[in-house]
Amino acid sequence: MFTGLIIELGEVWALERRGPGARLTLKGHKIFNDLALGDSIAINGVCLTVTSAERDMASFDVSSETLKNTNLGGLRRGDRVNLEPSLRPDSKLGGHFVTGHAEASGTIRSRRAEGNAERIEIGAPASVLKYLVPKGSVAVDGISLTVVDIWKDAFSLVIIPHTAAQTTIGFKKAGDSVNLEPDILAKYVERMLQNKVAGENSPDADASNERFISKLKDSGFI
Repeated sequence: MFTGLIIELGEVWALERRGPGARLTLKGHKIFNDLALGDSIAINGVCLTVTSAERDMASFDVSSETLKNTNLGGLRRGDRVNLEPSLRPDSKLGGHFVTGHAEASGTIRSRRAEGNAERIEIGAPASVLKYLVPKGSVAVDGISLTVVDIWKDAFSLVIIPHTAAQTTIGFKKAGDSVNLEPDILAKYVERMLQNKVAGENSPDADASNERFISKLKDSGFI
């Protein structure tokens, strides 16, 4: 589990194709000084497992499914990527809960200055857009950001200078790919409502769902 608060930018050292998959090797600093085999790291919002670590270098095995559904397959040596270690018991809970399981990739359509901030429009598939709401959360390349507008095939967000300076979103341009993960809460709500409509819940589970949905409404989530 992650929060979408990027700790540092890593550098791609190599992406070696191995059959249908690949091995990704990165160079880092802050979070690579305390890595162990089996640790989980979100790389551009994609949760990967450390398979080797030495000083400021770490490697990760990437499945064919991940290469197909994210922008990791297009990485080249020297590219920078967003890095975030998994949550620990003493971690600060900023941003929002991010699983590191990107739903799909989207494409930056445009970006324009708005005062000292910047508005970015991102084209996205229906599988992502159906879970977005204005002022809701979305992870873009692993960055926790707030949705501004939503259209039939795209959404917009606004980034501040600090976010632009500390993450890949600051130097990505129109036409570049970004990994997208909607808020997991929306998926749970959808599933519960589907079960309710289908009449699949037991009376006890149905009552529990009703209480949960009521709390979501009271808190302004739905």
